[in-house]
Amino acid sequence: MVSSTSADVVIVGGGIVGVSTAYLLAKEGVSSVIVEKDSVGSHASGFAYGGLSRPRGTGPNVPVLAESWRLHERFGTELPEETGVNTEFRLRPSLSLAFADEEAAQLRASLDWRRHEEGPSVRWVDAKEVFEIEPRVNPEAIGGVYVEGGGDVEPYRLTLALVQAAEREGATVRHGTVTGLRVVGGRVRGVALEGGEIACETVVLAMGPWSAQAAEWLGVPVPVRPLKGQILRLQAPGDPFRCSLGYAGDYATTKPDGLLWTGTTEEEAGFDDRPTAAARDKIMASLLKMVPSLEDARLAQQTACLRPVSSDGQMLLGRAPGTEGAFVATAGGRQGIMLGPGMAKVVMELITRGSTDVEIEGLDPARFCS
Repeated sequence: MVSSTSADVVIVGGGIVGVSTAYLLAKEGVSSVIVEKDSVGSHASGFAYGGLSRPRGTGPNVPVLAESWRLHERFGTELPEETGVNTEFRLRPSLSLAFADEEAAQLRASLDWRRHEEGPSVRWVDAKEVFEIEPRVNPEAIGGVYVEGGGDVEPYRLTLALVQAAEREGATVRHGTVTGLRVVGGRVRGVALEGGEIACETVVLAMGPWSAQAAEWLGVPVPVRPLKGQILRLQAPGDPFRCSLGYAGDYATTKPDGLLWTGTTEEEAGFDDRPTAAARDKIMASLLKMVPSLEDARLAQQTACLRPVSSDGQMLLGRAPGTEGAFVATAGGRQGIMLGPGMAKVVMELITRGSTDVEIEGLDPARFCS
């Protein structure tokens, strides 16, 4: 039973991880309170690009990526039916470009294992086929990797749909600033807010780039910091691009809103989330390297957000060490929207079943304890 003073589960943070957790818990019959200091989706989860990619390769994140992909496909059908909110989920090919022999060699080097993981949907295309796929690409391109089966989603719409669907199943959103946890005998008994407390025995700390604040509450390291990223939304001349273009970690794609979204930056700027002229110029330079004809594109909006990253580059996902009933889910970095649902499923299973089917070795928050 959720009330203003007690809850089955308190979720700290109203981003993609927090609202996905509330939704999946609700589907299991577990009510929750989401505590958000601003508004749901008001930070990175509302301003991210929302690119989605099928899991490939090896590494600690891959099992969570695989689960996330399945959930994104499910959410793309399920949430619009439940809420009427079009999350703009779609499958969409991508084309990563090379302009020099060294860049081409790096892209080619990934082909064998990517084909093993993804099948014939990944292939090398020469310059001739690059221009057949997208004639506006810079004629200096010497080739690229073409991938079918990826996709994207509109992150703010997805976040809103998840929270609306969760609320219909009994979840509650509460505005407030969490100041700590009440822990008795090593177990969570409540979440302290400015001016009050919510009694609970389970808390999910999905605080994004602010997760380091929880270190004091838990008495263990939570080495998460903000990584600033900026995106331009442009009114671009010509027809929409048929695929997402990529070069050297940057991207450009026409979204369903008709605007060309392009970015991004990786800036160590603390908690400064203001857009800057320097980032605008850097992003435009990369875009014009890909498509020189876009020099006449007009800026419609520039956004900046803070992504959570850990000191070792991997997620913190699982039980908080030393505090029974506390769970940590953060540090998705540039893949936050992609990873969010999978992270939420892990937490939901740990809460409701005591274990998870998703392999999370290497992501344990306890790895930072001495």
